[in-house]
Amino acid sequence: MKKNYKPYCSIGKFIPFAICAAILAGCATFHPQPISPQVNASALEGRTLDNPSLKKFMEENLHRRIHPWPLPSWDFSMLTLAAFYYSPDLDMARARWQVAQAGKITAGERPNPSISVRPGAISNPSASPLLFGVAPNIPIETGGKRGYRLSLAGHLARAAYLDIKTAAWQVRSRLRARLLDLYFSIQTSAVLKRQVEVQRKLAHLLSVLLKNGEIPRPEFTRAQISLDSSRLKWVDVQRRIGDNRARLAAALGVPVSALRQVKISYGFPNRFPKAPALGALKQKALLHRSDILSALANYQAAQSSLQLEIAKQYPDVNLGPGYSFDDSENKWTFGVSLTLPLLNRNQGPIARAKARRKEAASAFTCLQARVIEELDRGEAGYGEMFLKLKTAEALEVAAKVQMDSARRAFMEGETSRLALLSARLVFYADLLQRVQASYQAQQALGLLEDALQSPLSASARRLQAIQINPGEGDNHP
Repeated sequence: MKKNYKPYCSIGKFIPFAICAAILAGCATFHPQPISPQVNASALEGRTLDNPSLKKFMEENLHRRIHPWPLPSWDFSMLTLAAFYYSPDLDMARARWQVAQAGKITAGERPNPSISVRPGAISNPSASPLLFGVAPNIPIETGGKRGYRLSLAGHLARAAYLDIKTAAWQVRSRLRARLLDLYFSIQTSAVLKRQVEVQRKLAHLLSVLLKNGEIPRPEFTRAQISLDSSRLKWVDVQRRIGDNRARLAAALGVPVSALRQVKISYGFPNRFPKAPALGALKQKALLHRSDILSALANYQAAQSSLQLEIAKQYPDVNLGPGYSFDDSENKWTFGVSLTLPLLNRNQGPIARAKARRKEAASAFTCLQARVIEELDRGEAGYGEMFLKLKTAEALEVAAKVQMDSARRAFMEGETSRLALLSARLVFYADLLQRVQASYQAQQALGLLEDALQSPLSASARRLQAIQINPGEGDNHP
């Protein structure tokens, strides 16, 4: 009797250990990555534009070496790459894409089989004292559920990838707006400073004339009030310059201290491309903007989700072969189990998936309608601001001609100093209007480019969305 169970016992007792060892060998291990608020804040405050890792990132995207480094001057395209490197919004978009990519792995996984081991003993001395049973359970998915899960995860991953491109354009757009704010606040400050100087000379001249009784007091008072008003405007613009510099630093993802020794080359604020025929561009935007393609991918994901819920009506099959050692005999069994769809056929999740598909379709339609509105408003707005700018430029030219004429007449003794200062004051007032018109035209151009998600200038660098985290491996968060 012992010969019947001892050999089995010597082998069988190692089976659970072998199974556990095989399972544990393929398990992932946890590696903690703690975040220190103090270290993270220090790294953020330590960001600069002379970072060697930033240089490497820019060279990889420009496909050329950068020399000298640090750059003596930063233009819009270079600053855009720096913003791509440091932007936390792009880091977040890339992280969401990586999460969605991991979802594809999860969707493709097949359900694990299970196994139950049932050892036992019999007290009957006439029989073998050992009982041993093994019952594996092998699940088999039906209805193509795995395929629908993979399709769902694939569409979500594509939507997340397209969101990187949308985030990249938003980073560029925000940087452009902050550069415009800083540039035109500096230009406005310079014009106001010269205007204040002319008004100060004019007020001094009028005070002398007032003392001599050559002008009434209200004329001097108006000049003094105008001078005080311009001084207040200049002080306010000076405050805005500091605020706009801080906003520019935030758009770049660096502290404002990183811009103190940086020279910025402003070129694009003075370029105003003529609005081309937007028919083909508008059609391209309505069909190929990254946020529209992302919304379409989300709708396709909703379709796959509905297909998955419909497939869940069909029950999965569980195969259950079994083996037992009983009374010195080997016994084999085979079983099949499945859930009977008698009380429900997954109606609730199907209804919810249908509603979500309808919601995704409505979101896509709303997005396209909003893009059409943005395109129409952007086209009209830029056209109007462009005409306003041309008018302001013509007024500036006329005022300059008048000022030059007054200067020549004053030099020849044909006019008074009061007339010369008045002509200069008119010129600076028209120059200030031209600067404001240029700012408004550039803002309108930015809105039109945002609606198209494409720069109108042929010389503008093609937008590049970076898929991986470019700061990975350096000391920046």
